[in-house]
Amino acid sequence: MITAVSQFFTSVFHTVYFILWGDLITIPLPGKSSLGLSLLVLILIPSGIYFTIKTRFLPLRLFPEMLKITTEKKSAAKDDAQGPKDAISGVQALIVSTATRVGMGNLVGVVAAISAGGAGAVFWMWLIALLGSSTAFAEGTLAQIYKEKDPLYGGFRGGPAYYIHHFFKKDAKNGRRSVIACLFALSGLICWCGISQVIGNSVSSAFENAFHIPPLYTTIVLVVFAAVIVLRKNATVKVLDIIVPVMAACYFVITIFIILKNAGQLPAVFQRIFLEAFGLRQAVAGGFGAVLMNGAKRGLFSNEAGSGSAPCAAAAADISHPAKEGLLQAFGVFIDTIVICSCSAMIMLLTPSGLTDGLEGMDLLQASMQYHMGKAGVVFIAAILWLFSFSTFIGILFYARSNAAYLFGDNWLSQTLYKILALIMLFIGGMAAYTFVWDLGDVGIGLMTIFNMTALIPLAPQAVQSLADYERRKKSGQL
Repeated sequence: MITAVSQFFTSVFHTVYFILWGDLITIPLPGKSSLGLSLLVLILIPSGIYFTIKTRFLPLRLFPEMLKITTEKKSAAKDDAQGPKDAISGVQALIVSTATRVGMGNLVGVVAAISAGGAGAVFWMWLIALLGSSTAFAEGTLAQIYKEKDPLYGGFRGGPAYYIHHFFKKDAKNGRRSVIACLFALSGLICWCGISQVIGNSVSSAFENAFHIPPLYTTIVLVVFAAVIVLRKNATVKVLDIIVPVMAACYFVITIFIILKNAGQLPAVFQRIFLEAFGLRQAVAGGFGAVLMNGAKRGLFSNEAGSGSAPCAAAAADISHPAKEGLLQAFGVFIDTIVICSCSAMIMLLTPSGLTDGLEGMDLLQASMQYHMGKAGVVFIAAILWLFSFSTFIGILFYARSNAAYLFGDNWLSQTLYKILALIMLFIGGMAAYTFVWDLGDVGIGLMTIFNMTALIPLAPQAVQSLADYERRKKSGQL
């Protein structure tokens, strides 16, 4: 009986996975090749183009403004904002969202994309990021517009569940919750449990390879450290304020050193990326679809634009204008994919292929770092992975606050139980590798994207209006 039930749920899960990420439409290509397009690619790429056009190519046009907002003083960032005492700043919200973006997707996700799709997958990750910046702007701005005061943690809370609720308020009248908003919140909680297992397994594997430490010991330390932070009321943002800038800067500096050391190989690497991106080397074998799909899938998993994760942090910011937070979140996508993911890709692509043939996951990345920096490279990757993973875990539990509150109401019991569940998943993942878990994360983030887009696209004009108001007020000196 148990076996039959297990088989049924496994069958349903794989059906949902295929609907989200399988080849919904197949386009024949020359050379007996074909391009398979999944439902999420058909949603995210056109919507990214739509948001980019509606915002008048925001990622390029307003990039200097993004930098200016990120570097302005706190007093200027919160000039006329008068939120609750415990509210976080716009830049702190960016740091929280960056903690989860600059995490597993930048290391394990990029490795998975290149392993399955080759160097060309990097190009599609770049494209998804450029289009995703406009999508992230719309999400972050709407999260600000529909945020609420948080009676438990103080400050503000919100995200897609809240603007979806507003959009479908006819279904949520008399105080009842919106079905679509509930489905989004539930998908998020499921997704983040899956990611917790990936985090645990990746860290324990990296430390076993680098230091020969048994997974049990690594996992116990990781879970204890995480529990000390996430089970406290407001420790998350304070910890991330320290960890995220340090880990991102260290990783970036080391990667730039490796790139400069191998500068002569860069033309060949970029040539390989662009040739393989359009399947010129894989067309005969029918590999173009795999290149595009793996780049798009890992690009979404990495920068999260359109999935609705980052708006859960964006809503918590106390900032002077909604569009300001939207611009900060758009900049977060740039940091994640164009900068950090590219760093990871270059580490692997500047390594002779003979040294990495047959390797996947963290073994591939650590073999690459060992080639560039010797044993110190393996140790560095293990340490940086620990920081990336640790920050990702506490960041996703910050996201989970608003979703758990929407589903179960404002009570400490539901908040604490979900944190304990996530810690258990972190421990289980550290003890054993489950290939199923990556698929669980993909399904969760895929469903979040579907539910998020049901409200994000119709509400997009409000985000565009907010941007126009912001630019008008900036021009007139009101901001």
